Amino acid sequence: MRTPGSAADTSAPEGSAGPPPRAAGTAALSGVLAAGVTVGVGRLVAGLPLGGLSPSAAPLLVVGDAVVDRVPAAVKDAAISAFGTADKPVLLATIAVLVTLLAAAAGVLARRRLALGIAVVAVLGAAGVLAAVTRPDATALWPLPSALGAAAGAYALTLLTRRLAPGGRTSGPRRRAVLLGGVAAAGLAAGGTGRVLSGARSAEESRARVVLPVPADPAPPVPPGADPAQLVATGLTPYVTGNRDFYRIDTALVVPDVRAEDWTLRLHGMVEREITLTYDELLALPLTERWITLTCVSNEVGGDYAGNAKWLGYPLAELLRRAGVRDGADTLFATSTDGFTLSAPLAEAADGRDALLAVGMNGEPLPREHGFPARMVISGLYGFVSACKWVTDIEVTRLVDRTAYWTERGWAERAPIKTASRIDVPRSFATLRAGRVPVAGVAWAQDRGISAVEVRVDQGEWAPAKVLPSVSEDTWRQWVFDWDAEPGGHVLEVRATDATGTPQTAEVVAPIPNGASGYDSVTVTVE
Repeated sequence: MRTPGSAADTSAPEGSAGPPPRAAGTAALSGVLAAGVTVGVGRLVAGLPLGGLSPSAAPLLVVGDAVVDRVPAAVKDAAISAFGTADKPVLLATIAVLVTLLAAAAGVLARRRLALGIAVVAVLGAAGVLAAVTRPDATALWPLPSALGAAAGAYALTLLTRRLAPGGRTSGPRRRAVLLGGVAAAGLAAGGTGRVLSGARSAEESRARVVLPVPADPAPPVPPGADPAQLVATGLTPYVTGNRDFYRIDTALVVPDVRAEDWTLRLHGMVEREITLTYDELLALPLTERWITLTCVSNEVGGDYAGNAKWLGYPLAELLRRAGVRDGADTLFATSTDGFTLSAPLAEAADGRDALLAVGMNGEPLPREHGFPARMVISGLYGFVSACKWVTDIEVTRLVDRTAYWTERGWAERAPIKTASRIDVPRSFATLRAGRVPVAGVAWAQDRGISAVEVRVDQGEWAPAKVLPSVSEDTWRQWVFDWDAEPGGHVLEVRATDATGTPQTAEVVAPIPNGASGYDSVTVTVE
């Protein structure tokens, strides 16, 4: 008979605060493995090919989306500022760490009293269920992955706790390792199977089958003189931004998984005729192709949240003409498949500028990250009021009647893009040789165009740069300035003037609520 406190006894001595370190470690590991089963089974259920289920209903993802929707705007702004486009992976990693810590605590509690550990698992499952039922794109089946995942996790925790407890059916390090490894493998297998099932019916598989039609109104070619090879090679931003390099800023924690065959758009509200379009019907319309530079309102002075691409789509002005807009309407209230909303000014969508319900990007179907199957693109407006990705609903309404996602958080109601310019070459803190040095970058003022770019050195006189050709006023323009660099430390600044003759403002303003302003500058050393 073993006596309390002997080497083989894993129970806590009477009056102690808990199990000994080795037993506590095993208990914590049991909780973590049970959480792995919860997440894996949840992902498996979310991936099942059942109508009404979606991979986005998996526990971690649905909780993460709920967090994104509910955190204050200031927190989101800080996350974007600190992590840039990595903000979403950072959030998912943070959630995973918190779940791991709670799961370890559940394992330790279960070692003392099983009901306490299961209660923690139940709370985690309830959080997933609550997040699922409050998602705007959820169906009645969305709570199922979190509920069944939590049930599986509770069973795994019960199994591990009872079998690994003193006097349990599993004794000896080898048997314990086999049991722990088996539970870990079960969680991984469930999650991996869910991933495979999700991929088999994913938007990517649907996108691969899409063949875009030849545009009825094609875009002009990139003009000769753009993209000087010697400057692009040294860091000048190319005139065309590749799909893989195009910035992505949105509120979706994971990319919505929308198949083309399941997509529809409803245009309704203050119109004479409500319109519903399927994806095939949209592709059958006479489509227009245009070069348009997009800019995010979160872009800091000199930042890279801007990109130029060739978009294919149906003109929003023509879609609105077919619907017949009623008097008094001034807003397009657009809703994404994941529930994100924006309010685009009706006047800008219908005034003849390049404004599209887009299906293509740089000659390909829209990448999933950029809105497949369809999105809005309106030149001259920051994305948060113009560029609804994964759009499924457009209501013609009045601004006083509908408040969109970012407007509710204090951002501007109308957000025309400010004239801006950026120095790409040379990079700040570069060391250069004295003599003729090319200074180059891009400038934009969508819907107005850029007429001039100037550079100054060490607060001296502004000198004109050479502005390279562009397709239209809706795209950025590259520019080059030949600088006779002298030895010493220098500060280079740039400013642009739009086609109306209005120069870029020197006033330094933060991005929120309606876009940053000020002059971009770089500091260099010349030897």
